[in-house]
Amino acid sequence: MELASSNKCHGGVQRSYTHQSDATGTAMSFSIFLPGHRPDERLPVLWFLSGLTCTPANVTEKGEFREACAEHGIILVAPDTSPRGDDVPDDEEYDFGKSAGFYLDATEQPWSQHFRMRTYLEQELPTLIAREFPVDMARQGITGHSMGGHGALTIALRDPARFRSVSAFAPIVSPLNCPWGEKALSGYLGADRTAWCDYDSCALIDAGARLPDLLVDQGDADIFLEEQLKPHLLAEACERSGQPLTLRMQPGYDHSFYFVSTFMADHVAWHAARLNGDRQ
Repeated sequence: MELASSNKCHGGVQRSYTHQSDATGTAMSFSIFLPGHRPDERLPVLWFLSGLTCTPANVTEKGEFREACAEHGIILVAPDTSPRGDDVPDDEEYDFGKSAGFYLDATEQPWSQHFRMRTYLEQELPTLIAREFPVDMARQGITGHSMGGHGALTIALRDPARFRSVSAFAPIVSPLNCPWGEKALSGYLGADRTAWCDYDSCALIDAGARLPDLLVDQGDADIFLEEQLKPHLLAEACERSGQPLTLRMQPGYDHSFYFVSTFMADHVAWHAARLNGDRQ
C-alpha cells in the first residue's frame, strides 16, 4: 500500500491509500478512519460504498461520520466505485464505465478485464484490511448511498454471515427495474436477465436471502425517487418474505450528501448497537 494522506481528527486519524489490485488489474484507492484505540484493541469495521460519479473522497469529505465513529469505536472504510486508469475502458455517460462499477464482476467485453468490483470487495480488499489494520472481521457492517446502497444490500444478502448490520441511503433497490440498472447490468453482464438477479436486492430477497434487519433512509424530495430508486419495490419484497425492514421516508430531503450527512451519525449508532453488542 502507498499512503496518500493522513490527518488527525476526533482523536483518531483519517487516511487515504492506494494499492495494486489483482482483482481489477489496476491501482485502487480507499479511505479509512481509525478511531483512537488501545494498541491491543481490534475494532469493528463499517464499509461505506459510494454512488455514481463518486470516489472515496465524497464521503470522506462530506459524510460527517468521524465524530460518531470515534464515539462508538468503529473503523470506517470507503472503497472506490470502479477501477480507473488510462487502460480502463469508459463510457461517455456518467452512469456507466468509470465511477459506475455497480459492485459486480463484468462478463462482457471490454469490461470483464478490469470491472471486477465484486471480487475486489468480497475477497481482496477485506483480506488487505484485515492484514494491515486493527479490525475485528467478526464484526462487520455495511452501508452505502445510491449505487453504493445497491452494493451494500446485494453484497450483504449474498453473504449474510459476514455482516452483523446492513443499512443504505437512497439505494437503487432493483436494478432489474430501473434505467440505471438495466443499462449497467445489460452492458456488464449481457442480455440474459437471469444473470442479473445476483445484483438485485429484491430478486435476492424473493429467492430466499435474509438478513436480521435492514435500515433504509430515503428523501421524499429525491429527484431520482420514482424512476430509479423505487423503495416501494424493496418494501414489497420484504413484506412478501417476512424480511424485517425499517424504511424511513425523510420529508424534504434530496439525493445529495446534505441528506446523507444529516443521517450518517444515526446510521453509525445503529450499526454500533449491533457491532458492539458483545464487544470483547
